[in-house]
Amino acid sequence: MTPPQLTLAEIEALARAAHADQRDKAGRPYAEHLAAVAEGVRARGGSEAQIAAAWLHDAVEDDALSAGWLAGAALPQEVKDMVLAVTKRAGEEPEAYARRVLATPGALLVKEADLAHNADPARLAVLEPAVRSRLTAKYARMRGLLGLPVPEGPRERRD
Repeated sequence: MTPPQLTLAEIEALARAAHADQRDKAGRPYAEHLAAVAEGVRARGGSEAQIAAAWLHDAVEDDALSAGWLAGAALPQEVKDMVLAVTKRAGEEPEAYARRVLATPGALLVKEADLAHNADPARLAVLEPAVRSRLTAKYARMRGLLGLPVPEGPRERRD
């Protein structure tokens, strides 16, 4: 008999607890990023499995939860596959990362929502200009590798 699967509410609580002591680059509680990515997936028409993966998308990469925990968790395999697909690996080239995301059903939408929140101008505005510039270029490059449209930056006025 298969044990019951974790509910979306349980996954959210688990992710929030796992990242409780973590802050983003702007010093904000990291759970705000997880919630924004989960909401971004939901708003883009994502499935419950994709929303679950959004809550957990950085858990293994940030060592908030181990790969062993994920393997044994009461989660559908598709959720585990998406989480592992969007988990960056040490020394991995961006092209290899993008190929894995594209090859894993459902993972592209999770990564798209992640990139959208990471590149949110309001979120980037509080960072030092050099960091903001580096991250903006990094996110745009990944969007290109994934075949996602790259949002246009502010346009210069021509009088």
